[in-house]
Amino acid sequence: MFDRLSFPQPWLSVVLFTTWQLLNDGVSGASLVMGLLLAWAIPQMTQGFWPERPAFMNAWRMPAYILRVLWDIVVASFQVARLILSPRPPRPAFVCYPLELEHPLAISILASTISLTPGTVSVDVSDDNTLLLVHALDAEDGDEVINTIRTRYEKPLLEMFT
Repeated sequence: MFDRLSFPQPWLSVVLFTTWQLLNDGVSGASLVMGLLLAWAIPQMTQGFWPERPAFMNAWRMPAYILRVLWDIVVASFQVARLILSPRPPRPAFVCYPLELEHPLAISILASTISLTPGTVSVDVSDDNTLLLVHALDAEDGDEVINTIRTRYEKPLLEMFT
């Protein structure tokens, strides 16, 4: 019986509950009950999509990573706006990024981070999970794009997932 009442993805449940409370107009008994119900039911229904638990070894590094990504989003937004308003045309490029990450969740977080940052989009992951195709809106040198992704995003993710 208690197995059915468990939370298979506790962090997902916390995020769902918190998000529900933030979306509501104030905290009430009904919103608390509904938030708890959603925080329990959604992970139960999506349990098949989570075949293995995320292998966070150093989860305490995640807040610093999130702050870095948020900062990069703000900075990149201004860079893209300046590029769009400048008379110089952008130099778009596709870059094949060689992945060091092996965990599927870590690769997904990296691809999502790249896509969230204005001016770059992760396009595809190779079938063997060794290459990530990235489109950069303005890239003078593909190696510069690779080095930036490696130092700013992949290295911290490697520290979290190994």
